[in-house]
This record gives sequence, C-alpha cells and structure tokens, in this order.
Amino acid sequence: MSEAKTETLQYRFDGPEDAPVLILGPSLGTTWHMWDRQIPELTQRWRVLRFDLPGHGGAPARPAAAVTELSDRLLATLDALGVRRFGYAGCSISGAIGADLALRHPHRIASLALVAASARFGSADEFRQRGVVVRTNGLEPMARTAPERWFTPAFAAAQPAIVEWAVQMVRTTDPGCYIAACEALAAFDIRAGLDRITVPTLALVGAEDRVTGPGDARTLVAGIPDARLALVPGAAHLAPVEQPAAVTDLLLTHFSTAWQDTLAGIPMPADTPRLSAPVLPVAEITAAERPEPPATGRPDPYDHGLQVRREVLGNAHVDQVTGEADEFTGDFQELVTRYAWGEVWTREGLDRRTRSCVTIAALVAGGQLDSLAAHVRGALRNGVAPTEIREVLMQTAVYCGVPAASAAFSVARTVIREETTPRP
Repeated sequence: MSEAKTETLQYRFDGPEDAPVLILGPSLGTTWHMWDRQIPELTQRWRVLRFDLPGHGGAPARPAAAVTELSDRLLATLDALGVRRFGYAGCSISGAIGADLALRHPHRIASLALVAASARFGSADEFRQRGVVVRTNGLEPMARTAPERWFTPAFAAAQPAIVEWAVQMVRTTDPGCYIAACEALAAFDIRAGLDRITVPTLALVGAEDRVTGPGDARTLVAGIPDARLALVPGAAHLAPVEQPAAVTDLLLTHFSTAWQDTLAGIPMPADTPRLSAPVLPVAEITAAERPEPPATGRPDPYDHGLQVRREVLGNAHVDQVTGEADEFTGDFQELVTRYAWGEVWTREGLDRRTRSCVTIAALVAGGQLDSLAAHVRGALRNGVAPTEIREVLMQTAVYCGVPAASAAFSVARTVIREETTPRP
C-alpha cells in the first residue's frame, strides 16, 4: 500500500510482478473490495492494481471536486510506480476516470472497460442535491438507500450480509470527500467528445441498473468508435458484486482480445461468453454551438455567467426562468446572466458561500421574498449549512426588522426541509 500523498491515491497490487498491469476502479461510496471476487481469475493473467477514492476505505480525506483531478492523482500514483501502459476497468465514477484518461492520455491505456458508467451521470441538480443532503444529515441517508440503488431486490433479500457490508462502506466514507465526488459527477459531461475515445472499449452494464442503465451504456457505444456492449442479466449498479462470474468472464474476454499489442502471447479462453457486435451510432453527438467571443476586446461573460447561474440555482430553476422569457423579458434575463452572474458572481474577492450569505441578507432587506427561495437553495448548494442560514436571518432581524426576518424564516424553513430531506 502506498504512503498517501496529496497527489496520489491509496492502492494495492495483486498478481505476478512481471505481468501486464490491469487497473480496477471502484464506485462512489465503495472501496477496492468491490472487486474482490474478480481477483482470483484476473490475477492469473494480469498484475491487478486496485485503488480507493479519496476518503474511501480509510484513504486520506483529501477531496477532489473534478474527475480530471482524480485522473491526475491516479496517473501520479502510476508514474511513481513506473507503470506507463495499462488496461483499465472502472465502475461508475471510476468509469468516468477511465473515460477521461482515454480522452486526455490515450497513449497510456491499452484497453478500457466502462462498468455502470455514463457520458453524463444523471443531472447536475441531482448530484448537487445529494451533496446538500450529506452536508446536512451526514452519510446515513446515502447508506440506507445504497442497497436499492446498487442491487436488485432479489439479491438484496437473498444476501443480507453483502447488503450490510455495502451499507458499512458508505457509512465509513468521509462526508467531505463524498460531497466533492458528487460535485465531480455533477460537472462531468463528455457526450460531445465520445468520438475522440480511440482505445478498444467495453461498455458493461447490469440489465436492471437504474442508476446508469443500459440506455447510458448504449450512448457510450454509439459514440465511441471501437466500443462493444455487454448486458449482465440479473444485475443492477454493482454488477461485479452481484454477478461476479459473468462480469469476470466478460472482462477476461475483452482484455484478452482487445489488448493485442500487450497481450499477444496470452491465449483467449475458449469458454468465455461472446460480446455483442459493435453497435453503429444511431445519432450524431456534437458539441453545443456557442457564439464565438469577440476577436478583440473584453471576452463576453455570458457563457461563464450561465454556467455559474446553473451551478448555484440549479438547472431546473434556470431552465424555467429562461424558458418563460419572451420577446418582452428575454433581454432582461440575458442582462441578469451576463452581469449579475457573469460579472459579479465570478469575481474573486468573495467565495460563493459568502456571496450567498450576502445575497440572502440583501433580499431580506429589500423585501424580495419571491427570489429568496431560489437563493436559499443556492446557498445550500454552495456549502452554507442550515445553521449558518439561520444566523444570517437572525442578523437580518436586528438590522432589517423582525417582520421581514419572520417572513424570510418561513421561506427558508420550507426550502431547507425540501432540500435536506433525502428523496426516495
């Protein structure tokens, strides 16, 4: 096991030292032990390196709020070990890490397996709301609901010991690192770049996965030029745990056939299952068109402002207000995005938590309760705790008046209850 450093990850090796390296990456909320049942077979052919995400499995709690940062930490770990080229299989967020490596460092990856992964994990709102729940209630709500996200009902009923093991993995995760990983998934979106992944890729998914299901896997296969699809019957999100033999066989087949430059001397097993034929793209995935910045002069802050507005207030709110804009109000919404969000909210003088607190106080002072609910939600997304929002409102009671603060408390209490209650 490595001595943890800021720029590296906790890891372990299994298998012969002279074999090619195959990396296995865990899902959010799990540890490298989710791959335990693949190790006996895979280590007959490869030297398997498993890693833990920050704050998972006892790893140092050094949060990483971007998938690219996690990828860079993994590469730093491999560089320190002298590993230059490797096969890679990652589940869920670790699938995102693998896809990012294939995009930014394709020369390092010989072959890729994306397990229960997606080019875009749900919605940014969903993951940021999950962060609000954890920041307020800790990881217990995520631990309690993990079995229904990770396993089929039949498996959960038949394997209570494994279910309890999974719950304990979540409970022992560092909350700050979990929240940062949620932020990383909220910002992850490689749909427009799938055609630039050139390594042989297997998209492997449980047929009953309701987190990143077969539709997500088919999007990967449609966009990646050299990709194949493997559906695992009777499995949900953690297919390597729920159907270990099937997943192991599929990984053996993929890495034994697709990693020809490194594994030419390793015969392909005769009894491994066949993968589906490559799936032809059903739609073209292209980058969203954006206006070109002016050739000279100051860059237009609109795009950055729209991004920050969405990150703070949520896609649902921004889509609603911009969708309702018409010929009469459209210019005003553009002004708000460009100047309030693109000019002021992006300034470096205050962090977003502080700006949220200032904004709440200003809205109470101005009696702008119509906008208060959205900004209380934004404050929670920006990491302001409910207790801190309470203190801001207590301050407004002194300086803005008790009636104004009373109305604000009513609005804020409703929003906080909605945002910090785990959703089914």
